[in-house]
Amino acid sequence: MAQMKRYTIKSDQHRPFLVDYKGSLNPEQYAVVAAGSGPLLVIAGAGSGKTRTVTYRVARLIESGIAPSEIMLLTFTNRAAREMLQRVEALIKSDVRKVWGGTFHSVANRILRRHADSLGYKDNYSILDGEDTKDLLETCIAQAGVNTIERRFPKGEVLRDIVSMANNTDTTVNGVIVKHYPQFEPLSQQIERLQGIYQQRKLERNAMDYDDLLRNWKRLLTEKPEIADLYSRQFKYILVDEYQDTNKLQAEIVDLLASHHSNVMVVGDDAQSIFSWRGAHLDNILTFRERYEKAQEFKLETNYRSTPEILLLANASIKNNQLQHPKHLRSARQSTGQMPALIPARDVDQQAAFVASRVLELRDEGVSLDEMAVLYRSHYHSMELQLELTRRGIPYVVRSGVRFFEQAHIKDITAYLRLVTNPDDELAWKRVLKLIPRIGNATATRVWDHLAVSAEPLALVKATDGAALSIPRSAQAGWSQFVRLLKRLTEPEVLDQPAKQIEIIMSSGYQQHLQTNFDNADSRIEDIRQLGIYAGRYQTTESFLSELALLNTERFGSSGAVVGEDVIEGSDEDEHLVLSSIHQAKGLEWKVVFLIWAAEGKFPSARSLRDPESEEEERRLFYVAITRSKDDLYIIYPLIVTDFQGYRRQTVIQKPSHFITELSTEMFEIWALEEDLPALEAGPEQKLIN
Repeated sequence: MAQMKRYTIKSDQHRPFLVDYKGSLNPEQYAVVAAGSGPLLVIAGAGSGKTRTVTYRVARLIESGIAPSEIMLLTFTNRAAREMLQRVEALIKSDVRKVWGGTFHSVANRILRRHADSLGYKDNYSILDGEDTKDLLETCIAQAGVNTIERRFPKGEVLRDIVSMANNTDTTVNGVIVKHYPQFEPLSQQIERLQGIYQQRKLERNAMDYDDLLRNWKRLLTEKPEIADLYSRQFKYILVDEYQDTNKLQAEIVDLLASHHSNVMVVGDDAQSIFSWRGAHLDNILTFRERYEKAQEFKLETNYRSTPEILLLANASIKNNQLQHPKHLRSARQSTGQMPALIPARDVDQQAAFVASRVLELRDEGVSLDEMAVLYRSHYHSMELQLELTRRGIPYVVRSGVRFFEQAHIKDITAYLRLVTNPDDELAWKRVLKLIPRIGNATATRVWDHLAVSAEPLALVKATDGAALSIPRSAQAGWSQFVRLLKRLTEPEVLDQPAKQIEIIMSSGYQQHLQTNFDNADSRIEDIRQLGIYAGRYQTTESFLSELALLNTERFGSSGAVVGEDVIEGSDEDEHLVLSSIHQAKGLEWKVVFLIWAAEGKFPSARSLRDPESEEEERRLFYVAITRSKDDLYIIYPLIVTDFQGYRRQTVIQKPSHFITELSTEMFEIWALEEDLPALEAGPEQKLIN
């Protein structure tokens, strides 16, 4: 037997770098970028150039001889990954498309498409979005024969959240119910049984929901040693952005991937961990050095966003938290002499009047409305302000728009594409069947029962008479048109052309359906036209559908998915004042920030005051709000609030948030509000500020 000799290909370590890393970065950033191998924990304070640091780290790895295909960059939006890699490409003047960059879900999907058969799936599985998941769970309720009338039973949307929380926190359904849904404890066994039926139904229909993408990725790494070894050896360097927002399942996946080389760099700020209600696990970042004993820790504490006065307030506030990696933000900017303003308002109406008046003043002073934001703890806090802004004619936008890709007409179009791509997709079939005139739930279910037992559902539909599939005579004309549409969608020249397929769907009856059923048909038709333009970017229908489904995982919060303006490109819009919850404002910045309803019981919320960990998360939320501001910060709270006790109206004296009272008053400039009486003679509007 011949003797085997091993040969190691040496990298070109002496090649000069194209990028002047030391000259392009501050010392804190450069220390991270130039760090050697091994686990790295980077605590990146707000506005400290985190994205720049990660980008330059990837560039230096590639310039040091690491192949792009050996690097994995995990982010919380695919857009963030694309932008980082585009910057890397511009820096090193080299193709970096082989870097595995994207969200956890998108990378999971890429890997699972290769290995789906190892887990009992076909590689053309469908990805269920939130509404699909809810619908399938409700179907499982019916299948299980649960009597939802005799006893109050959670709806599909609630069941979806229970099952998802269990998956993402690596706990049981019963554990989630006990902690978050105690009202359903008597139903715990039934709900756990439903979860089992739901899992089996998805496998039978070759479908995965968002959580399955992560669960099945972890299964590959734990149950399939040869696959785990393949990827743990391939990815020599793993970088994770926004690590404080990872859930337990995501952190476990990273640890499994890093098991061979341990070259994992996690970047985040525990002081901005504000999504525990979505499963984010603060301990991931707090205990990183316990899991990786040889980890080097770096801190990015130079802030390029806010004035020293704003950072003084932010630092003092977050120091009151016990669970944290201590750090101290330093401003790279010169002092402006403008301290954060603390404004007690008489009531919510005066609070709204102040914000509106000050916004107009700042606008007159040259600050664009787009550079100003009003932040709040809960959406209802903006109600009075919206009325006041409308009354004064101040244009504003609420950052909680309708999800573009979850509108009914968009989901109708994608349902056609889904069933052509994956003919076993039960939900897609039922949705499009019900678009045929004279076909309702009962008929759609009967048709699906025929298709479910067929090895080739599409071929069956195209070859079988409608009557044989339980299509009533009154629906035969619509059925014939539907069959013709399916034949056109599966023609070889359009089968993998999503843009062409959308055009065919519209011209084959769907545009007429919109015009017949909706008074805003023109805008819906325009939405779909833009969807077709967007689809033209993709080489296959499958990749297009995967991207649409995964887009809904890119932002936290039920209203944080991609909205119309993210997709439709048009002329520059007029400027608008931004109204946003603090959760949705994370990662953004404005010259001027107004934080309203900074009152005890409102912010922090009354519920959080009963739990120290929840109270600390609320303080982190306060910290996030403060550090969104570049120049001017206004913190406002009403002194008097009208409330109702039963049917009785009562006036409540409101205290400022203890997040304010625990700080020194010397950190604020306190403003007293006075209202001008209308002058007898006409004149310019007077300031509300005394």
